[in-house]
Amino acid sequence: MEKLIKKARLAQKNSYAPYSKYKVGAAILTEDDTIISGCNVESSSYGLTCCAERVAIYSAITKGHNKFKALAIFTENGGTPCGACRQVIWDLCGDIPIYIADENAKVYETTSKNLLPDAFDGSMLK
Repeated sequence: MEKLIKKARLAQKNSYAPYSKYKVGAAILTEDDTIISGCNVESSSYGLTCCAERVAIYSAITKGHNKFKALAIFTENGGTPCGACRQVIWDLCGDIPIYIADENAKVYETTSKNLLPDAFDGSMLK
């Protein structure tokens, strides 16, 4: 967990957040213990912004990973994932532990199922 959070914190430093000034870093732990990080990247057209959680997950998938063990998120104040990220985490990672850390070394541990109870997923499309 500590290594995962450290990688998320390092990723936060690369955040491109000129509009919100809210820098977020994330790191995903793959099934083979590879850690892949991401940061939020904002656009002047806010809807085109991509959150750190999705950047990390999509980067992992791009590198051939598709099974995940845990996700860490690092922000100044321990902000939790937005609704879109919660859905993507559920769809692509299933029910995994999520560690949300802040600059005061406070860590909130939860799961993707707790963040998105009664989730909509692909099983409902059949």
